[in-house]
Amino acid sequence: MKIQPQKFFLILSLLLSLWPSLLFAAHLKFIDEVGREVVFAHPPRRIVSLAPNITEILFSLGLDEEIVGVSIHCNFPEKAKSKVPVGSYISLDFEKITFLKPDLVIATGAGNTRDMVGRLEKLGFPTYVIFPKKFNDVLKSIDHLGQVVGREKEAMGIIQGIERKRQRVIELTKGLSRPRVFLQIGEAPIVTVGKGSFADDLLRLSGGENIAGKEKEMYPRLGMEEILNRSPEV
Repeated sequence: MKIQPQKFFLILSLLLSLWPSLLFAAHLKFIDEVGREVVFAHPPRRIVSLAPNITEILFSLGLDEEIVGVSIHCNFPEKAKSKVPVGSYISLDFEKITFLKPDLVIATGAGNTRDMVGRLEKLGFPTYVIFPKKFNDVLKSIDHLGQVVGREKEAMGIIQGIERKRQRVIELTKGLSRPRVFLQIGEAPIVTVGKGSFADDLLRLSGGENIAGKEKEMYPRLGMEEILNRSPEV
């Protein structure tokens, strides 16, 4: 049975009227963790990660195939080593990123500069920035990334697993004395973690006392003499 010309044109007109909304549905808007509006095809098919924590989250969400590039600092999980390296926190290889043609780049406010993000956007690569500062912020970042890549259910499962582990640690360390801890993250100069940083929050939650926990800077530099004067136990 053939469709009558009148009905055909009516159906075609309806489909054409829906086209703008269908096009919009394929491109979603998100506000990233530094307040920027990011618009990109959803879900993304080719993702570049610019930090180890981002890469680990993306693999945990099951995006092994979608990840096409990572920073040189990304070495976990093992599969991350097989992805194309696109530079460091402070020096991105924009030529490699352009070659990879990502439909989404995920950056970190803790390492990637505003200029880098701006340049990526100018090159036509939508860039979503996460910026977790404390433990709870990390959980929020996992939730946000789950929404951005269309893996909300998987993200919720990861968050629930972390929450269970956190509660277990709290129970195990309750009532115990807190050892003084020095956490070194840089060698020349010696850099540690201060008040307001994610690592400082993690040390506190795990039952330790950060010897640099009262420093105003998130990542202060300490001399060896100063470190010894504070008598770290761990």
